[in-house]
Amino acid sequence: MDQHRLEKSQKLRNMGLNPYVNSHIIESPISDITGLYGSETAALPENEEFSAAGRVTGKREFGKTSFLTLKDRTGKIQVYIKKGLISDDEFGIYGLTDVGDFIGVTGTLFRTKTGELTLRAKSYRLLTKALRDLPEKFHGLKDVETRYRQRYLDLIMNDESKEVFLKRSRIIHEIRNFFTERGFVEAETPMMHSIIGGAAAKPFVTHHNALDMELYLRIAPELYLKRLVVGGIERVFELNRNFRNEGIDTKHNPEFTMIEWYMAYADYHTLMDMIEELISGLAAKINGADHLEFGGKKIDLTRPWKRITMEDSLKEFAGIEKSAFDTREKAAELAKKHGIKPEAAWGRGKIVQELFDALVEEKLLNPTFITDYPKEISPLSKSKETDPELTDRFELFVAGMELSNGFNELNDPIDQKERFQKQVESRNAGDEEACMMDEDYIRALEYGLPPTAGAGMGIDRLVMLLTNQPTIREVLLFPYMRPEEPTECAQTQEKEDEA
Repeated sequence: MDQHRLEKSQKLRNMGLNPYVNSHIIESPISDITGLYGSETAALPENEEFSAAGRVTGKREFGKTSFLTLKDRTGKIQVYIKKGLISDDEFGIYGLTDVGDFIGVTGTLFRTKTGELTLRAKSYRLLTKALRDLPEKFHGLKDVETRYRQRYLDLIMNDESKEVFLKRSRIIHEIRNFFTERGFVEAETPMMHSIIGGAAAKPFVTHHNALDMELYLRIAPELYLKRLVVGGIERVFELNRNFRNEGIDTKHNPEFTMIEWYMAYADYHTLMDMIEELISGLAAKINGADHLEFGGKKIDLTRPWKRITMEDSLKEFAGIEKSAFDTREKAAELAKKHGIKPEAAWGRGKIVQELFDALVEEKLLNPTFITDYPKEISPLSKSKETDPELTDRFELFVAGMELSNGFNELNDPIDQKERFQKQVESRNAGDEEACMMDEDYIRALEYGLPPTAGAGMGIDRLVMLLTNQPTIREVLLFPYMRPEEPTECAQTQEKEDEA
């Protein structure tokens, strides 16, 4: 807190003024003014008055006159202040104004000698007194730690950051429109689950006191959404948060946003077509292009996108023939040669996936659907009719990172129960990411799930791609971070408490 600003705040109170007014209503944003009269060729109305309100982001004084830069959510405008044009009392209030304060002004328009549109203030009101200095404008706010911890300050100082989050909001809006226009119903399913399921991930654990039971923050909404398809909501989606107790890096945050959708009487090929249409359409609407710039590389979104099986991708991108991993023993030896240590519980399918992750994934720059995942790592997917050890499943990779996962949904309750049981065995053997047995979901399947395909897509990673941001923290308003060190004030209080 700045002592000089605090003293100015007290002076306002001594004048009988509230430095934090209860209300100030304006009818239009600054962009309404600049949109009509911002061009140097636009004729200005002579006596019409305009009102604006916002944060003061610049201040230049010349004796009894000064120029302020006033900024709101839509833009900024220059304000001209002169003693005599506003009352003496208002000019005194202006004298207690600092950069960072919020003000409201009313006046007429004119252009300076340099042609800049300016609002000549006839009335002036201080709305909110800021008690901290903003970072020096020339250097801005560059420190990453501060930007993430104090996102409000980042948004004040860095228009580029604000633009990312405005785009994020629009992307989510467009995604919702995409699905609702195709007859999908948006649903809200529980955030706390009594049974872990729907994905392979370690959950966060909490406790419900009244029921005296352990609950888990959901890792995926999948099993609830498919219950809705059983109930007759044949096209359903949820766009919401998931929670996974995992590490933090450029692509992962413990709390993240996903969309999952399920579509009866469709298959995974249908979903791949939808995803192509959705993402290429978003790129056109958000960026006006059929390609993306990401990390200094151009990503071509021209349809159709590449589709290749996991096993074939090892040959195409890593030069490994299928014969080199056609048994568990061969796959294990191959994995060891590439620095992968197979665990005893891993079957051939799991080892093949680990080889893919290590040797292929990062090479997938342009959108690529990897298909035919091993059954061993796909407990909710239907087996392929041509090869029961593989599944009708895909994952989409763009710029070397997974963006979406989808498959034909397993709707045979007997098969599903057997796969759940294998997951339970893995969990009992120490796999904290394995699913639990969900008897109620099995019961739902026994009532009948029509042929259905479902998919999930990470919204945060999608926003990273569409806004060319190198890390997930740049597209999360409040990314998870370790607690700050105690402030000097807090440390002093702690010492007093200990005494």
